[in-house]
Amino acid sequence: MTFEELGLKSGVLKSLKTLGFETPTPIQQEAIPHLLKEESDFVGLAQTGTGKTAAFGLPLVSKVEEGRKRPQGLVICPTRELCLQISKDIQNYSKNVDVTTVAVYGGTDIVRQIKEIKRGAQIIVATPGRLVDLTKRKAIVLSEIDWVVLDEADEMLNMGFKEDIDHILDETPLERNVWLFSATMPKEVAQIAKNYMEEPLEVSIGHKNQTNENIEHIYFTVSDRDRYSAVKRLIDFNPNIYGLIFCRTRRETAAVAEKLGKEGYSAEPLHGDLSQAQRDQVMRRFRNKDIQILVATDVAARGIDVDDITHVINYNLPDEIENYTHRSGRTARAGKHGESMVLVTPKESYKIKAIEKKIRTEFTKGTIPNAKEICEIQLMKLVDKVITTPVKENDIAEFLPAVMSEFDEFSKEDIIKKFVSAEFNRFIEYYDRATDLNKKDGNSRDRGDRDDRGGRRERGNRNDENKTRFFVNLGKRDGLNPGGLLRVVCDSTGLRSNSIGRIDIMASFSFFEADNENVDRILSEVNGSDYEGHEVSIEVTKSKGGGNKRSGGGGGGSRHRGGGGGNHRGGSPRAGGGGGGKFKGKRERRAPRRRD
Repeated sequence: MTFEELGLKSGVLKSLKTLGFETPTPIQQEAIPHLLKEESDFVGLAQTGTGKTAAFGLPLVSKVEEGRKRPQGLVICPTRELCLQISKDIQNYSKNVDVTTVAVYGGTDIVRQIKEIKRGAQIIVATPGRLVDLTKRKAIVLSEIDWVVLDEADEMLNMGFKEDIDHILDETPLERNVWLFSATMPKEVAQIAKNYMEEPLEVSIGHKNQTNENIEHIYFTVSDRDRYSAVKRLIDFNPNIYGLIFCRTRRETAAVAEKLGKEGYSAEPLHGDLSQAQRDQVMRRFRNKDIQILVATDVAARGIDVDDITHVINYNLPDEIENYTHRSGRTARAGKHGESMVLVTPKESYKIKAIEKKIRTEFTKGTIPNAKEICEIQLMKLVDKVITTPVKENDIAEFLPAVMSEFDEFSKEDIIKKFVSAEFNRFIEYYDRATDLNKKDGNSRDRGDRDDRGGRRERGNRNDENKTRFFVNLGKRDGLNPGGLLRVVCDSTGLRSNSIGRIDIMASFSFFEADNENVDRILSEVNGSDYEGHEVSIEVTKSKGGGNKRSGGGGGGSRHRGGGGGNHRGGSPRAGGGGGGKFKGKRERRAPRRRD
């Protein structure tokens, strides 16, 4: 099948030809004809990197009324990076038609975005929080939207955008169409289809939640203290790596990237504490391959759409299996092959089976390479570099006689040995006393594993004694809402939204509850974080176990100081380089408006 057979506008087809698009992917073949011809809701399930943006972007550009000033199509996605990427793609699709697309997201001037919208746009690509802000300012009128696209729906709910999505969908007209695209289909996403969509056509490419078959999944069992050393060995053993390292929290991301940078690796962090300008700069350098390794949180990496990523390294496993699918999907894009590597401790090794069952793919048990293996592969990389280096005869000719005379007393073999030693001694010395980092897998039936962080627990089994109540220095006057508070806590700590209990937003301060086991983590990671330009400060309240108790005043609990990780010794061998709202019941739908 070709794009011409799908029924797209001639101007859109012309843009695709310019972009070099030839054959539609499976999700595009299934989605585009239906979305063009039918006025109905739609659910598309496909892995990251399979062309979902074009699957909804191309029919959207073909369907909106050209030249009309008001927004008709709305695309909602979880992060600023993904918002910018989708907007750029849709703009490319519409170069030969009179369709304007505007991207709106937090962390940048909202007044400028309002001006862009008022100049006229048929399609708005937005993050949920900024979209809600714009609707409150009457800059976007949701009651006039004809099509709503929810991209990466699973991740938006995972990030705590549930309340914002509720608000947005409730404000759109009943006859609008909802197109939902997702890599996985957890029950929260299914709930959207049930409550906000009318008999949607569901298309699933492969099994639900199945991973890309071009990805090789490998896990390594190491002790927790050896994670960083293991990552360095994996990088050294793959000298041509162009990859991503995923960490749970912002602090861990920054710490790993900083250590790698100090030891000569080409690595930079990408996390929520960076300004938009800093994030854009890091992404630009990574896309240009000026950076070899990007160390990122799950949230920050949602907008990464790079075809050539060779490796994804999971510094530790995500709390939810669905996030592993998103992580691994950053590699093996556009038909290429890639590797997804996971570091687990012996007690965590049982989790690999759960992931295998979910993604319908088996992991390979890997071995962290030893010093000899790494030195051999690095030495051969050096030799290959020397052999393939072009010689600029004219530039070095005048210096060669003096250089050659210095080597008169040495044989060819001696010169090669000295050259290799000069370049390689530091590497050999670094690994001279390297120990075996591999550990045996733990017993997956060990009772202690069941309470390991990230295990499944039902909220209904918890009681108030297992909860700690926190005071937050921000409230409604600061623009804080339950969804915003969830995002700050979950993004800073890496916790899932279901780890957070009751949330109370007051005028100038707020309260929330969380599991006792996460108290130190929340205090150390959330304090000092940013919310819409305000510094977040939290404390444990005096009230104990208070799901039904309201704490008066401003808390008063003592602050806990988060402990830092251990330092890794040794020089570098490298020379350089949603929140708490509930879904509302299904509403009656009027007959679709005719669009002649």
